[in-house]
Amino acid sequence: MSRFWKIVLLVIAVLLVVGIGYRVMGGGKQKAPAAEAGMGQGSGDGRDSAPVPVTVVTAERKNVPVYVTAQGTVAAYNTVAVSPQVGGELLSVNFREGQPVKKGDLLAQIDPRTFQAQYDQAVASKRQNQALLATAQSNFERSNSPEYRQFVAQTDLTTLRNQVAQYQAAVAASQASADQAKVQLDYTRILSPISGVTGIRAVDPGNVVSAGTQIVTVTQLQPVYVMFNLPEQQLDAVRTAQQEGPLQTSTLDREGGAVVNADGKLQVVDNQISSNSGTFRLRAEFPNAQSALWPGQFVNVRMQLNELPDAVVVPAEAVQRSSSSDFVYLIKPDSTVTLRDVVQGGQVDDSHVVISKGLQAGDKVVTEGQFRLKEGSKVTQLAPGQAPPEPTEDQLKAASQKGRGGRSGPPR
Repeated sequence: MSRFWKIVLLVIAVLLVVGIGYRVMGGGKQKAPAAEAGMGQGSGDGRDSAPVPVTVVTAERKNVPVYVTAQGTVAAYNTVAVSPQVGGELLSVNFREGQPVKKGDLLAQIDPRTFQAQYDQAVASKRQNQALLATAQSNFERSNSPEYRQFVAQTDLTTLRNQVAQYQAAVAASQASADQAKVQLDYTRILSPISGVTGIRAVDPGNVVSAGTQIVTVTQLQPVYVMFNLPEQQLDAVRTAQQEGPLQTSTLDREGGAVVNADGKLQVVDNQISSNSGTFRLRAEFPNAQSALWPGQFVNVRMQLNELPDAVVVPAEAVQRSSSSDFVYLIKPDSTVTLRDVVQGGQVDDSHVVISKGLQAGDKVVTEGQFRLKEGSKVTQLAPGQAPPEPTEDQLKAASQKGRGGRSGPPR
């Protein structure tokens, strides 16, 4: 290829690059005004002119109980590890695992023959000493009678008197040995020390057990304790409320926070605060008539401290949160909304909160539909659970025109 054609091809390539760049830059300048126009249409007030349907609730005045909540652990009222006090062969186990038992019920039986023999021996020794005592008393009484006293030396009379005292002591010692043997014999019958529920047995019949060998654990379930902790900042409030009377304590379920047991009473506040956690322990007592609480179970605890009279209450979903404060959308008389800063005074239940500042009873607040609102938005007020009205034909036409960017003619 000659030098001339190379130059021609180079010039053509340069012209193509310049043309393409010009078209690209020219197209961008043409599209920018259109884009800006679209943004202007989307952000205009025409889209917000239709009232926004929202759910509205009126703030009320109520007497609101003040609660503190915590997570607690159920503890048995009494727990006894049942063990024999004497050793021997375990003849029988007289309970079923998990069986309710009463105080004094027979739980197990140890072979009693050895202890029965010891008791019989002690009883026989007592009878022997009683016979010797009877003989000594008869001799002393006869020798000390007026008919024979002049013929008995004073030394012999003293000896006879001391023999009576000696055999009296021997009878008392025999009685003590018999009592001790009877206690050991009774220990071969292992009885339930409390009323409760038996656990899993630790030994089977036929084994030779020694004193202290655990056989089963009996746990008292009625009543039960619930142990829980509260922050040290609440100690004064709890102690002040406790001076007014017993504090009602309830346990809640884990799912919805519904009350499961409402008959608990605060029994004791621990006498020290943990330096590690900054909390103090409390113990409440529950009758647990239905055995709904089980030792070792984790439960949510709610305790009522006092009651706020005539507090302003709104649904919890009405309160919105910003980076600096809480606020609600307040309905004005002209059915527009305004943002109102509020201060929460605590939770009433699972769905309502107390407003200590910012609202009055009778004020209407928005509980659903807040994401479509801004200051001054026009709203259609709906009751809780009420569906918004169906759009009219004119509203549908207006929405269709807005969807086409506001053009009055048919689309091309």
